[in-house]
Amino acid sequence: MDQVTVRLSLNGAEVEASVEPRMHAIDFLRERYELSSPRVGCEHGVCGACTIRVSGRIVRGCLLLAVQLDGADVQTLEGLTAAGEIADLQQAFHERNAMQCGYCTSGMLMASQEYLQTATSCSREAIREHLSGNYCRCTGYEAIVDAVAKVAVSRGLKLLGDNA
Repeated sequence: MDQVTVRLSLNGAEVEASVEPRMHAIDFLRERYELSSPRVGCEHGVCGACTIRVSGRIVRGCLLLAVQLDGADVQTLEGLTAAGEIADLQQAFHERNAMQCGYCTSGMLMASQEYLQTATSCSREAIREHLSGNYCRCTGYEAIVDAVAKVAVSRGLKLLGDNA
């Protein structure tokens, strides 16, 4: 099969690679660049394990083709961690044990950071709603919501309503 060249910014580094047109973005990132944070889960865009940030918005890596990343700014949890962007969020997840088996953690952190960057105020219900596209089979979500709420307050957001 013919190869297609893609050029993108990946976690702050300019990269160029030849890919098969049908290769999924999640496979491209994991196999070509050995990034382990975006995980292959359901492969239907439902579980959130494959969440990555593309040009400022979180998306499901299993639903994108690698060729769709051409010209994009792509960030994975490795990039956000290296930049220090989510250090407080990671610490809160650790303190609340909000990552038990760890499989969903990267997707949860990516979605949580997006929520925290876009919210002007927050509530536990709004946090739950924003994270509803990410499955966690271990925590029951309360520890995750607690961690996000803690960081929201520490970043200056007002926690509204439901057991603020």
